[in-house]
Amino acid sequence: MKIIPSILSGALGVAAVFAVGCNNISTSTGGAFSDDLRFMKKHTPIVTLKDGDAAVAVAPDYQGRVMTSTYDYKAGPSFGWINRPVIERGLMSEEEAKGKLEQHIYIFGGEERFWLGPEGGQYALYFKPGDQFEFADWKTPAVIDTEPFELVNQTQASASFRKDAELMNYSGTVFNMRIERTVSLLNADEAAAALKVQLPEGVQMVAYETDNRVTNIGDQAWKPETGLPSIWILGMYNPSPETTVVIPFQQGGEQALGPRVNDTYFGKVPQDYLRVQRQKLFFKGDGTRRGKIGISPQRSKGIAGSYDAAGQVLNIVTYNVQEAPHGYVNSMWEIQEQPYAGDVINAYNDGSPEPGVAPLGPFYELETSSPAAALKPGETMRHVQRTFHIQGAQADLDPLAKRLLGAKLEAITSAF
Repeated sequence: MKIIPSILSGALGVAAVFAVGCNNISTSTGGAFSDDLRFMKKHTPIVTLKDGDAAVAVAPDYQGRVMTSTYDYKAGPSFGWINRPVIERGLMSEEEAKGKLEQHIYIFGGEERFWLGPEGGQYALYFKPGDQFEFADWKTPAVIDTEPFELVNQTQASASFRKDAELMNYSGTVFNMRIERTVSLLNADEAAAALKVQLPEGVQMVAYETDNRVTNIGDQAWKPETGLPSIWILGMYNPSPETTVVIPFQQGGEQALGPRVNDTYFGKVPQDYLRVQRQKLFFKGDGTRRGKIGISPQRSKGIAGSYDAAGQVLNIVTYNVQEAPHGYVNSMWEIQEQPYAGDVINAYNDGSPEPGVAPLGPFYELETSSPAAALKPGETMRHVQRTFHIQGAQADLDPLAKRLLGAKLEAITSAF
């Protein structure tokens, strides 16, 4: 059996197959929020949430995903990577999609989207019973790819979505689930409380949380021995040569906590793209070389981030750390010895998969996952992710970076 590492840090191993001549490749590194908003509204319904000047654009037809956000909806930057050619073209018929990337996934972009794990393995949700763990058989479930979520409630600063679905995993287990997702803007006081910091007066910020829930609406309990799903939240951000991902982690021996970082998803990440220290790592978010890393739940501090030195923007992602009695799902494309030994935080840097082949984006990603959901009928798994984009002078951002990520800005900008 051919063994392939997980490609879905935003569906990115597929670039090696489809990048040459693929007409959905964008080389944009981001622009104004107002321009992205105008473009998206031409092609799909958009719910715009606002709190003062801060704004978030959410697409119900793209599973309630946050497409992009800004701290100034009139003149501010757009933080989400938007795949304009795919959005403009829209959904294809089954016949039109044959032989194209869209036969397997629609990559609309967006800085924070709802997904489900695991991707590969004996409990995979992206392969049918009897499939081979190969790209030809791999397909993103329609419920998290092409089917819209129902908008069930909206206020000025929040929007709630719902979707019922039936999914079958590689082992033939059927999951009847209700997906619920609420996107809410956080004001300055709420953001400061969530981060447990005092925000300087001079900074500009957009902050939001997504409350993501999966409920077992079937009549059978979900059991580890037949497969468990998990909530997987991924975000695509605009890369730059001056963007560096920073992830702090728990210090301790590998025998007790495992490796400090899993850097073998697409082959080992070279030192000029990944620097691992005793309690933190630095990873390039420049969109020039494909690579993915992961942090185990034993190592995680519940936070990851990045710093864009050119834009003077500190980006922070947190999630609700909770007990995981059944572990975290493993998405590797193989029959697994440890199907519940997956990572809880991931970061991905897009780039050319091989010489002469164009990147899919480019973009970079920050991702978090819930524990494996062993739910009885009527029970719910909840995963909350919060995203913060904070722009300001280095003197204002430096203490925040040190407090939240364990690294001063000078250390971040000089890491490579």
